[in-house]
Amino acid sequence: MSSPHGRSRLGLRLRRLHLRWVRISQPLLGPFRARWRRSLMLRTMAITALITGFMILVSGIYLLTSIGDDLYSSRRDRALQDSARATLAAQREIDAFDTTDRGGISSLFTSVRQTVQNTSESSMIYVRRQPGQAPFSEGSDDFMTSSTLVKSVTPDLAAAVASGEEEQYWQPVAIQNETEGTSGPGIVVASSLSFPSGAGTYDLFIGYDLTDTQDTLGFIQRTLAIAAIILMLFIGVLVWTMSRIVFRPIRAAADTSRRLASGESEARMSMQNDEHFDEMSVNFNDMADTLQARIQELDHLSEMQQRFVSDVSHELRTPLTTIRLASEVLRGQSDGLEPAQARAVEVLGTQVDRFEVLLGDLLEISRYDAGRVTLETEPTNLVKLVQGVVDGLQPLSASLIEVRPLGGYAPVDVDARRIRRIVSNLVGNAVEHGEGHPIVVTIDSNAAAVAISVRDWGVGMRTEDVEHAFDRFWRADPSRKRTLGGTGLGLAIAREDAAVHGGLLEAWSRPGEGSNFRLTLPRGDDTAEFVSPLPLIPEDVVVESGDPQATGGWLRRPKRRVSKARKP
Repeated sequence: MSSPHGRSRLGLRLRRLHLRWVRISQPLLGPFRARWRRSLMLRTMAITALITGFMILVSGIYLLTSIGDDLYSSRRDRALQDSARATLAAQREIDAFDTTDRGGISSLFTSVRQTVQNTSESSMIYVRRQPGQAPFSEGSDDFMTSSTLVKSVTPDLAAAVASGEEEQYWQPVAIQNETEGTSGPGIVVASSLSFPSGAGTYDLFIGYDLTDTQDTLGFIQRTLAIAAIILMLFIGVLVWTMSRIVFRPIRAAADTSRRLASGESEARMSMQNDEHFDEMSVNFNDMADTLQARIQELDHLSEMQQRFVSDVSHELRTPLTTIRLASEVLRGQSDGLEPAQARAVEVLGTQVDRFEVLLGDLLEISRYDAGRVTLETEPTNLVKLVQGVVDGLQPLSASLIEVRPLGGYAPVDVDARRIRRIVSNLVGNAVEHGEGHPIVVTIDSNAAAVAISVRDWGVGMRTEDVEHAFDRFWRADPSRKRTLGGTGLGLAIAREDAAVHGGLLEAWSRPGEGSNFRLTLPRGDDTAEFVSPLPLIPEDVVVESGDPQATGGWLRRPKRRVSKARKP
């Protein structure tokens, strides 16, 4: 019985072999596997080739087996007939011998040997006196024309002939070629001859070389193999041609859909000269026309909406400025007003400030919608930036806001104003929903990215609410009273600010366990994929199996069209 230690060593060795095989085979088989998963045409051709090859293999084996059996049977029957003819001729000559002529027995032996040689097609003949009989001085004991035949006679064949139950016995043997030193297939046919005058019984062995039959079978095998290869090539060309013809409409549809996705709204699918595919082309083109019309309609509506928001925001600035001036005048004279009137003046000033923030956010959103965003980047120390934001918001928080700079001291080219706005929004939301619990702001970095996370232990959100956290004017609990004010556009603008930097703003939250918002920014414009240095799910949280928020790994840079201007 093997020990546990021995089994563990065996398992470790098998695992190492598996890993080594994966490392060796991955570079070789990886591209083929990827191509196999992507190409339906390749799978169709490969499966067709395998099935066709299997059918040809089975047919070839059947044909070779049938032809080989037929060749061997015909050659064996021919050898048996030849041996029987030689045996009958020799026995007929023996039976015609005059038994009273005692002196002619020697000539009889000579005549029988000559008859066998002249009658048989084979030159390998061996005649011998059956063992166990009394000596006969007037005749020889044996006669042979080939020593190879003598070596090929087995004891089983000799015993079978000696039993005398059948007239003929045969056995397949390997016959040696003494001149070439090779061996080939053959048959030895055995029979017996009964001599008179006490001469006894002699065994007649005739050997037949089947090398010519083997050569014929080899020629047939080579011919069938060449024919199978040519047939496979023809079938491969046929399958490839048919696949190209069959998949041509599919490739045309894929190419047209790719052109439509890249922005060529006028791309259409051509007719394929087939009833069903032409119907698909017509339906596809109708769908493209409908989509183009709807896209144009939506673009027009979007343009009107953006223009409306921008125009309204600009037009409201004039009355807002007038209202602000009036509010400032009233606030300057609030000392002589009654308490109710003074409160009204204070509320008016607060709402005017909030209205101004709302207009600013609407203008910023309209810029993002219109694609007219310009980044003014400069080398920025994110640790100092975050510390400045936290110092400004600390007086508004009922608890401590802790900053943990694990990394991120190296300057990064970002638009400091937009990053400061993101951090202010995240920390402000943590103060708003933190329920008086501490707030932790963490900064860390790696070779490819810099990350900032804001963690609170407040009321938290459900998973379905997290999916809408970055929607415009969305609130998880509309009945909650805001402490710091807000427009409902903060997180939407923050995500756009992150996206124009090529970064990602993500959220994790769970009811009763708080929330964690993570901002990840790539270090350079050439970084397409990166790993965030900070986890999205906090380390103090137990990850549940099947949690849809338990995402991680590589992050992909979002595509945003933005112009950059570096500050001097």
